[in-house]
Amino acid sequence: MYLQDYGTVPNMENMPGIPARITAQHKERYEIVCQHGLTHARLKTKEYYGGRSLFPTVGDYVAMNYIPNGDSQILATLPRRTCFCRREPGPIPRDQAVAANFDWVFILQSMNQNFSPARLERYLTLAWQSGATPVIVLTKADLTESPGEYLTRAEAVAPGVDVHAVSARTALGLAELQPYLQPGKTLVFLGSSGVGKSSLVNALAGEEIMTVSGIRESDGRGRHTTTHRQLTRLSGGALIIDTPGMRELGMAEAEDGLAEAFSDVEQFLGQCRFRDCRHEKEPGCAIKAAIAAGALDPARWERYRKLRDEAQSHEEALRRKKEWSKNVALSRKARGAKK
Repeated sequence: MYLQDYGTVPNMENMPGIPARITAQHKERYEIVCQHGLTHARLKTKEYYGGRSLFPTVGDYVAMNYIPNGDSQILATLPRRTCFCRREPGPIPRDQAVAANFDWVFILQSMNQNFSPARLERYLTLAWQSGATPVIVLTKADLTESPGEYLTRAEAVAPGVDVHAVSARTALGLAELQPYLQPGKTLVFLGSSGVGKSSLVNALAGEEIMTVSGIRESDGRGRHTTTHRQLTRLSGGALIIDTPGMRELGMAEAEDGLAEAFSDVEQFLGQCRFRDCRHEKEPGCAIKAAIAAGALDPARWERYRKLRDEAQSHEEALRRKKEWSKNVALSRKARGAKK
């Protein structure tokens, strides 16, 4: 396999080295594909740890120096078309790029205890923010007697988004996913552990290319079959980025994503009598009026507000961190000048 088999080769004008695409990451070592085929590479320390380039993630295109008999050297991350980010777990505010340069985001939830409208809204918000198009895939349709109920619930929280019910075991609904599997196009699979991401990849590939593990029947949860992000090419030419099940999906920057995922909510914002309305007890509140008239689900409003506040809090923490780092750098420069 060569780079042209893994999507559109980016413009390398005024860039050093040759183009490559990240297919997997194992700590500080990357699997890549380039004009010489599949190989491995590491980051050039000066370029990345000196802050000159974004750290690459699976799906990224990079510029690199090819080394035939050892690990090649990644010189720079090329501009991204799309990128799915989440707030990195931990006390330090930081964004983590999960996948890059994809065309569709397949959000997977299974039709059992795993199904959660709140989690679905969270994934949808970050999927829209990525710049790609989200698609909801409800798995394990063969295990429920009422798939229509799950479809209705998913459609209610995802206006305008395609929703599909599938079964990897019986092949139910798989034909509906074929239009997305176009040669050279990239899909990223997102979902918690146990929803059947690896089983679906195998079913779409027509062969077992991913290891599959079972789930606990008591709570419908599964072990992390996928332990790292992996870009896989199907025989038909479509590309899939499979991701480990994420127990925590913290909100990163999400202003545009919220506007898309909650367009039914945001239509009422800015319609209140007072510009600084907190949507609590103020007179002339458009949100309260919409809830009272049955035009807005109060539970959906509360979930929207929670995600918005979480995203704004994270953005503010990032701003403070950036300002602190800037002040530290200026202080060190000033101390150096006095010597």
